[in-house]
Amino acid sequence: MKYMRPFELHRTRTISVTSGKGGVGKTTVIANLALSLAKKGKKVLILDGDLGMANVDIFFGVKSQGNVHDIISGSKEMHEILIQVSENVFLVPGGSGVVKLNQMNHFERRAVIEAVGALPMRFDYLLIDTATGINENVLFLNTAVQTVAVVITPDPASFTDAYALIKILSLKFKVNHFSIICNQVGNQEEGLSLYKRFHDVVNKFLLVGLEYLGAIPQDENLRKATQMQRLILRQDANSLSALAIRRMADQIDSSSRHVDSGGGMQLFWDQVIGCA
Repeated sequence: MKYMRPFELHRTRTISVTSGKGGVGKTTVIANLALSLAKKGKKVLILDGDLGMANVDIFFGVKSQGNVHDIISGSKEMHEILIQVSENVFLVPGGSGVVKLNQMNHFERRAVIEAVGALPMRFDYLLIDTATGINENVLFLNTAVQTVAVVITPDPASFTDAYALIKILSLKFKVNHFSIICNQVGNQEEGLSLYKRFHDVVNKFLLVGLEYLGAIPQDENLRKATQMQRLILRQDANSLSALAIRRMADQIDSSSRHVDSGGGMQLFWDQVIGCA
């Protein structure tokens, strides 16, 4: 079967949200960013790429009827597992607890991406929630997008593991630009200070460009919302963390018109199936 690629006809901004270690709040960030962009009238597709440990659907309060494993096995088609989780927000669920998904080969990855590319819908954004670390799935997804957004926290392990991720993506895969999100900080000043320290270390040893996307403070409202696996933009839209996420979405949306038109879903498609 030859798949069509409707995304080629529409410029889609592709962004991965990734990290070197777990517990930094990637899923919280990506789910709330998606909701914020959708409230601006943008159509957003989330690919839950944390394969085997997927949980984006839980944050939106929905239950998926299938996952990426069903695509690989051929038991379902993409339109059968795609779910609308909010107005203008759609989700391709990963497979929570499915260990095999962390060991996909090239042909299985290709099957998934072909299925995504065959969706007869136009999206303004494709947001990919990757797993943590530097396994093949993580590197595979991060090398195919226009923007790699790395989440760091004040935890020293987050700092060093994020550096290691950027190092391997830069030296081995020639990714030379990264966006940095500082999460779980005390306030905006602490977030900026954390970014500056990280920037200094990275630029001392690596020839890459870093862009500061902003900081999300760990206020009490966000802590409670995360514990209950709810979105802070729904739980308390006026909290400091919700305001920070909306500012971040504004910055992303404002910069989208400056992104190279040669990228987008076409770049994503070609990179992951090995045609580029």
